[in-house]
Amino acid sequence: MTNTTATLQSIYRYPVKGLSPELLPNVALQAGRTLPTDRRYAIENGPIGFEPANPKHFPKIRFLMLMRNERLAGLQTRFDDASNTLTIRYNGAEAARGNLETPEGRAAIEMFFAENFSPELKGPPKVLSAPGHSFSDVAAKVVSIINLASVAAIETIVGQPVNPLRFRGNLYVSGWPAWHEFDLLEKQLTIGDTRLKVIKRIVRCAAVNVDPVTAERDLNIPHALMQMFDHADCGVYAEVIAGGTIAAGDTITELSSTA
Repeated sequence: MTNTTATLQSIYRYPVKGLSPELLPNVALQAGRTLPTDRRYAIENGPIGFEPANPKHFPKIRFLMLMRNERLAGLQTRFDDASNTLTIRYNGAEAARGNLETPEGRAAIEMFFAENFSPELKGPPKVLSAPGHSFSDVAAKVVSIINLASVAAIETIVGQPVNPLRFRGNLYVSGWPAWHEFDLLEKQLTIGDTRLKVIKRIVRCAAVNVDPVTAERDLNIPHALMQMFDHADCGVYAEVIAGGTIAAGDTITELSSTA
């Protein structure tokens, strides 16, 4: 038996932690994995002892990230899968380009951050990656889901439009009532042949206060949520338990049990 259908409105990935979202028309998900290339890279902000041969989860404060480095939102970045090349545009012009799988390419990107973010750096910036590793905010391999009706509810309490991309989700969903995602904990969702299990609410930090277009820190969303709802959550994490290809416009069906 099933209930509560919704629509997958859009799909986003974030190849480099803290940098630009990239809209995807469709994506192939694998069980136990994040979206392909999602948070595949991060910019180390001071040495953390990351070992690519034995990658471990580190808290987001050890990297350049929007919670503290809102100027990152002013960069327009694009990652090309075929060449592993990251292109950074800044102030309307290309500022850096490099293959993140080569020492020379990483050095070009690192130089850009060293020159343009020096007041915020705790040490030489370094591009980090490891096969199969994702620099997510949580250690588990998850997909993040944002309910667009919950974003609309936040607009009501802050009294102005809120760009859903502030929440840097992977899957944006329409058709659920506001906050319905919180009722889905431990339940399963199907999108085509793909099945996901909702495992955790997402607690929001100051990163969502940054406008992704203007790079201005112009709201205090966690504070507003706490005042109105006594929580600072928006969105949920889900694990992929059966893989498949999903596309914008697909129906999302909530299963009545986890069986």
